[in-house]
Amino acid sequence: MLEKTVYRELLSRAFDIPVQVTYWNGKTETYGDGEPQVKIEIRKEIPLKEMTSKPTLVLGEAYMNGDIEITGSIQELVASAYRQAGSFLTNNPFLKHLPKISHSEKESEKDVQSHYDIGNDFYQLWLDKSMTYSCAYFEHDTDTLEQAQINKDRHILHKLKPVAGKRLLDVGSGWGTLIIMAAEEFGLHATGITLSEEQYKYTKQQIKDRHLEDKVDVLLTDYREVNDQFDYVTSVGMFEHVGKENLGLYFKEIKKFLAPDGRALIHGITGQHEGAGVDPFLNKYIFPGGYIPNVAENLTHIMDAGLQLTDLEPLRRHYKKTLEIWYANYVKVIDQVKEKYGEPFSRMWSLYLQGAAASFEAGNIDVMQFLLTNAPSGTDLPMTRQYVYKEED
Repeated sequence: MLEKTVYRELLSRAFDIPVQVTYWNGKTETYGDGEPQVKIEIRKEIPLKEMTSKPTLVLGEAYMNGDIEITGSIQELVASAYRQAGSFLTNNPFLKHLPKISHSEKESEKDVQSHYDIGNDFYQLWLDKSMTYSCAYFEHDTDTLEQAQINKDRHILHKLKPVAGKRLLDVGSGWGTLIIMAAEEFGLHATGITLSEEQYKYTKQQIKDRHLEDKVDVLLTDYREVNDQFDYVTSVGMFEHVGKENLGLYFKEIKKFLAPDGRALIHGITGQHEGAGVDPFLNKYIFPGGYIPNVAENLTHIMDAGLQLTDLEPLRRHYKKTLEIWYANYVKVIDQVKEKYGEPFSRMWSLYLQGAAASFEAGNIDVMQFLLTNAPSGTDLPMTRQYVYKEED
């Protein structure tokens, strides 16, 4: 009886919107004032100890397995938990006591492949034609997702103000859209590196199809194995994968890759306050080995590496919109996902995409672009940001 009372007390204070909860014994209660915006059905009792120790993992697994059903917007439900001060769902001590995770080259390869090597067929179902799996950049409200992803790559390259004929390295190059644009539109000699065999094969084929073999290359290797210098370095959605203990090394490697007076544009997920740290559900099912640092952590490592910060731009709302479009695309193909990968997998990705959108909506996490230079004395970049937007027109 006491456990059930505590259970109800936790849920009654978890959200800032009215929520209806139906418990495993058939009893239904509504928490908050007004008509319920979301309905939760808990079909199987979850031990209180598990519920309070790693709530996102326990509840996420229950949803995957059908032990919890949610009617209404999961994005709004999760966002309301972030907005609610003291919610047990978001004030989780697990995040403050990080588990020890290996980020050796072997483990990093395993982690990356577990996520990105699900298969290109899976990502092609709901990404846009460019196969870009990172935050898009919406210059106009009417931009399609594909146009916004093109905008993002172009925005990154414009920030570097590159000179045709020079060399660029893309650390964590995904499916190769940025390095191909760097060659085709900016006249650069571009090299990408990835640990994903699926991404590597796809990018190699794209290079061949576009007859760019003399300008573009992709390597299946760890960033710690690259020993070369480049005029420009880009890295999109990469530092979230290197682990807390390797963040300093990552930025030192970025500096090592840069020629004197070289420039780097680092784009990734951060937190403006404490940061998201390590979420047990995401760590187990979505991004093994992942760690979301806060802005201050990254800036400390940037300074320690001897790099100079030239510009910092937050893109949180752009990623919220990106995820909402991805989820809308995903809903259209979820039956295909179920058929090929099974119901728990399909529900897991539905939960992840909506939960991630909620995190950006609530400001729990952000996306930042760090424009860095390799010389504290300054660069030949213009004095204002206007050069970026003028070239994008």
